[in-house]
This record gives sequence, structure tokens and C-alpha cells, in this order.
Amino acid sequence: MAGRKRKVQDLAVATAAVTHKESDLVLLRTKSERNRRASAKVTSQSVPCESVQRFEPERSHYFNGEPRRRLEQDFYSQPCISLAKAFLGKVLVRRCADGSELRGRIVETEAYLGGEDKASHSAGGKRTERNTAMFMKPGEGAAVLLRSLEPLQGQSAMRKLRAARRQEGARQLKDKELCNGPSKLCQALNIPRCFDRRDLASDPEVWLEADESPPKPQDIVSAPRIGIESHGEWAKKPWRFYLRGHPCVSVVNKEAERRSLSVNAADSSDP
Repeated sequence: MAGRKRKVQDLAVATAAVTHKESDLVLLRTKSERNRRASAKVTSQSVPCESVQRFEPERSHYFNGEPRRRLEQDFYSQPCISLAKAFLGKVLVRRCADGSELRGRIVETEAYLGGEDKASHSAGGKRTERNTAMFMKPGEGAAVLLRSLEPLQGQSAMRKLRAARRQEGARQLKDKELCNGPSKLCQALNIPRCFDRRDLASDPEVWLEADESPPKPQDIVSAPRIGIESHGEWAKKPWRFYLRGHPCVSVVNKEAERRSLSVNAADSSDP
């Protein structure tokens, strides 16, 4: 994400398209210059799923295994910032070549509006091979970056995939460390660069499912985006959203949490 984020090649999984970077998965869904719809952004180094040992399903205690509804096109038809918040609590699913499925609940996102948003890869409407997905139907350059997931199913396989990108002999990762960053979640779910420009509403290998109990407004923290300090005023925009108190959030912002608590308290006292 950051200057560092800008140096890697982008991979984007869009509801109608996706982009290239070397560490971020982008679910792109945008609308118009003023009512942009978003998607999400993410990249990765991947290991073929078929090369990963088949494990007995390992699930978070939050996951009850009941079928969930796949999110369809109409869900993605929201303005970018609204969609970035709506992603929280939704479940990203990756079906591997052997038929097994890896699942993670989205706990942190960032919105990039394109156009005048200087921190966006599509700032100024500039189109490149890397950000093509951000402009695909009905795109206008806006995107939502998935920053962190809570692993729900397939943690053993996720550890195997993450280990392939780490030094030999490194300590075993805790569950909360498997997907707490854009490139980490791509590695853990084996999302390769060839997933660029996939359609989340219809793709058989990657999709989003509805959450059982959506987070309440007071559970969502709005904070500045990460790693874009060189972009002046745009670095201060509170367009990173995460679930308050969740252990899988990549970076906690105490000041933003205090501020949002004050805002919620003021709102609740309003007649």
C-alpha cells in the first residue's frame, strides 16, 4: 500500500474486472465520476492449490459451516466509500483446484476514488495496463482495496501457502497473522496474477458471500489510509475502514477510534 505499494504490480479481482500489482487484490466496481462504484484490490505471489496438501477443513469458531448467499452484481453497484464499508463482514471465498475452499471474513478495507484522488492508481483518469480493471464496465477509476481478512476455513492450507513465501525455519504463524495485509491474504488464499479482471459475481474460483450479522455503524472505524504519506492532504482522508477491536486488523489507529466513539456518542444523544 504506500510508496512501496506503488512499486509492486497490481492484481485486481473485479466484479467486472481486475488490475495488476505485486501484492494487492482489487475487487473493482465503479459507476460515474461522482457516483463511483468500487471493487477491491489485492496482489500476490502464488503456489498452485493442487500442490498444497489436502487438509481436513479447519474452521474458525465463528464459522458454522452453513451455506451462505453469493453476492451478485447489484451488491457492487454502490458508491466507492459506501461499498468499502459494505465489504466489512463479507466472506471472501477461494475454491482450489482440488475442490477445497478457503474462506476469510473481510475486516479491513480502503477506498480509492480515482479522478482527483492523488493516492489512487487511477488518479487523473490515467489508464495503464496495471489499472485497466478500474476502468472496466461500469468503471470510472474507483476501487476498494481489501486489506485484511479473518481466516474462517482452511487455516492449515493457508499456513502452507504462506510458508512457501517465508524463510525456511520461520516460526508458525498465528491465525490472526495469516491474512492481515493485502499481499498476505493473496498468498494465503492463493490468488495469482492471472485472476486479473475476474468477475466476482460469476467466477467459479473466487467470490464473495453475505455475512450472517452485518457490523453496526458504531463497530466501524474510519481512519487515514496506510502507506500514502507522500500524497499530502489525500493521505489524511479517513477512507480506511476496519472493525473495531478485531485482532486481524493490520494497523490499529487509536486516535481514529477515539474520534469515532465521540462522533457516535454525539449522534446517539441527538434528539
